[in-house]
Amino acid sequence: MILGTIAIALIAFLAFGFYKSSELKTIQIVKTVTIKGSRQEVFDMVKYLNNFPKWSPFYAQDPSQKYEVKGIDGTVGAQYHWDGNKGKDLGFQEIVKIDELNFIGMKCDIQKPFVAKPTFDYYFTETNIGIEVKQDFKVESGLPNTFFMWLFGAKAEMEKTNQQGLELLKLAVEKQS
Repeated sequence: MILGTIAIALIAFLAFGFYKSSELKTIQIVKTVTIKGSRQEVFDMVKYLNNFPKWSPFYAQDPSQKYEVKGIDGTVGAQYHWDGNKGKDLGFQEIVKIDELNFIGMKCDIQKPFVAKPTFDYYFTETNIGIEVKQDFKVESGLPNTFFMWLFGAKAEMEKTNQQGLELLKLAVEKQS
């Protein structure tokens, strides 16, 4: 009787989890920050990948992270490779499109701790109080991965990390201005 109840509870939990996790097959997170600085300063802080450690939330969480920029920094095709958390985090991001002073598109190839290929699009808009940077993050995942993402609250963690990155970007630009 107890085993039957446990089995029914486990099946109900898994069914609910897979139902809820199906909402996470595509995750899009849009965050913005307004930065006091010139449009060129703000744009260059994102465009030149050697600047990324100044505002990377991942580098802030793991300052021993190793990184290398490959290709011609600040151009389409430039890549930022990282190896952190004692070999548990591995991947790279690549600039795929630049519209000078307006837009930077990047794609990531994450190999550890999980496999994912998110994109980051950055839009730069001049306002009367500074430069607004909008980050549009997207990632698609298969159903088994989404179950674990739901189980461990990954979307909320991603939102927090992306906001931290934009706040660090703001600090990095405003500190150098």
